[in-house]
Amino acid sequence: MSPRSRRPAPVVLSLLSVALTALAARADDELFADFEGADYGSWVATGNAFGNAPAKGSLPNQQPVGGFRGQGLVNSYLGGDASTGTLTSPPFLVAKPYLNFLVGGGAHDGKTCVNVVVDGKTVRSATGRDDETLSMATFDLAEFAGKQARIRIVDDDTGGWGHVNADHFVFSDTAATPPVVAVIPDASRLYDETWRPQFHFTARENWLNDPNGLVWLDGEFHLFFQHNPSGRNWGNMTWGHAVSRDLFHWQQLDHALYPDRFGTMFSGSAVVDRRNTSGFGKPGRVPMVAIYTAAGGTSEASKGMPFTQCIAYSLDKGRTWTKHEANPVVPNVGDGDRDPKVFWHEPTRRWIMPLYVGEKEPAKDGKTRTRNRLHFHTSPDLKTWSFASKFAEDLYECPGLVRLRGARGPADWVLWGASGEYWVGTFDGREFRAATPRLRGDHGANAYAAQAYDDLPDHRVVLVTWMNGGKYPGMPFNQQMGLPVTLELRDTPEGPRLRKWPVAELGGLDDGLAFRFRNARLAEVASALARVDLELDDIQLALPAGRDWRLEIRGIPIDWRHADGKLRVRGREAALHPRNGAVSLRLVLDRTSLETFADDGLVVFSDCFLPPPNQRHLKIAMDGADDAPVSCEIHRLRSAWRP
Repeated sequence: MSPRSRRPAPVVLSLLSVALTALAARADDELFADFEGADYGSWVATGNAFGNAPAKGSLPNQQPVGGFRGQGLVNSYLGGDASTGTLTSPPFLVAKPYLNFLVGGGAHDGKTCVNVVVDGKTVRSATGRDDETLSMATFDLAEFAGKQARIRIVDDDTGGWGHVNADHFVFSDTAATPPVVAVIPDASRLYDETWRPQFHFTARENWLNDPNGLVWLDGEFHLFFQHNPSGRNWGNMTWGHAVSRDLFHWQQLDHALYPDRFGTMFSGSAVVDRRNTSGFGKPGRVPMVAIYTAAGGTSEASKGMPFTQCIAYSLDKGRTWTKHEANPVVPNVGDGDRDPKVFWHEPTRRWIMPLYVGEKEPAKDGKTRTRNRLHFHTSPDLKTWSFASKFAEDLYECPGLVRLRGARGPADWVLWGASGEYWVGTFDGREFRAATPRLRGDHGANAYAAQAYDDLPDHRVVLVTWMNGGKYPGMPFNQQMGLPVTLELRDTPEGPRLRKWPVAELGGLDDGLAFRFRNARLAEVASALARVDLELDDIQLALPAGRDWRLEIRGIPIDWRHADGKLRVRGREAALHPRNGAVSLRLVLDRTSLETFADDGLVVFSDCFLPPPNQRHLKIAMDGADDAPVSCEIHRLRSAWRP
């Protein structure tokens, strides 16, 4: 059954028996290679990575290797990650539709991989997951029936995780896992590739990073984003553009801003100039104005130019753009000035621009160092800007500043930087004064460069984060955005703190209740969960705060230790304040990400991962506490890319 058609009935208390069976080989499967011999036989090795014979497990200085079958496997760690080479099979005739195999090692697309080659061209490719444990993978070869092909195992990477593990190649009439979709999928699989997130925004193809210009106009959310139109790695920065009416069903439009003589298009923001302070508007046509960094010196056309701040405007709801003839509007004042996040400040009737500036200053050793500073500028018209103040503490890249509801005190502004650190304080239109120390806004491994919708008609503030550092081997796209979350302030014993919670629009993807236990015995819940496959899910849990416990969701560990009151997700930790004797969690799971909301959203972990295909469950373990009360509710989520 395909992931899209999977829709199990809700599990209830009466369904407690669990049948766990291993995948058995079918009688008509054809084993092609299992690497149990003294050498590679008719397979041909090149380079120095594979040696003359299969490995018998881990090689010197390698982490423990697991998941392979029998005694032997292909392991290109011979000599360490610096070695390279290929291992190519003899030709075979494609007679069965599926090739099932095990793969591990590095997740370097095209460099640490298992390929199928037909007519001299690589037609299928799969990598490891930066993990020494081999996982099952499947290629669909039906379209090549009757043709000759070869398997080529490639190690062409010399850095970290620069090796590949492989074993047990079997031809079959049955796919062991959902088939890996190649870099160039057919049109029917677009947005349903193996590692394509199903409700997190990704570009149709190529590299994506910072969200830019988050703005709402006439029922449309606009998401501009850093994009490389010509490759899956960072570079050639251009503003991509997508629109949505619900923050999840996105339509990607033509690019908005292209590089010019001032530089490539780095991050920035956009505003709807409803008062036409800029003079760009026409009768009945409200101007949308983009304020962006022109990154001088990052392209051939901009050699010798500095980083400056420029503006462009649109009179057709962002579909076409005109760059201001008097650009730049803010000249360079430091090292790499960038990332203006502009908003309207009604009390002073001025536009406010927080701007990252690298300031050069002398160090104790007599050399010069760069200090990461935040400058505030103000403007009456978006075209003429004046320096107002500097923030007292260091802040690096992608600043954001918003006023939030929820706290009772006078400190109701939140300022943040690229890594998610934030301060709560006051802002008078010229200067921000922090009332808290630097605080952590996200404890996960993959949150960066967040930007907010701060001019919505319902007065919400909605944050979107770039989930940097994710891996998507073999995909036509690279990188994803985080789940849109609503921002609020909450009073706590330690002072005002930032709360993040998934936007209400996520409920529009609800595909029904799949599982529900309330205050049931741990043993019953854990047993029943073994029946539930997970892929796209919204999960709510309540577990006892007075006991140590461990969750594992699709291989990701989540631990609670009641002695120190800390939650740990993939080894990263944060202190919680349990309520009514329970730790409550909300876990939002997509194909390549897990976002964990704890302490009612005061603690968040944003993580990207590549799930092992054979680990599709939520597991709960609590030593010696099978009778502990546990609540768990799971709602399926639909793909936002499908009708």
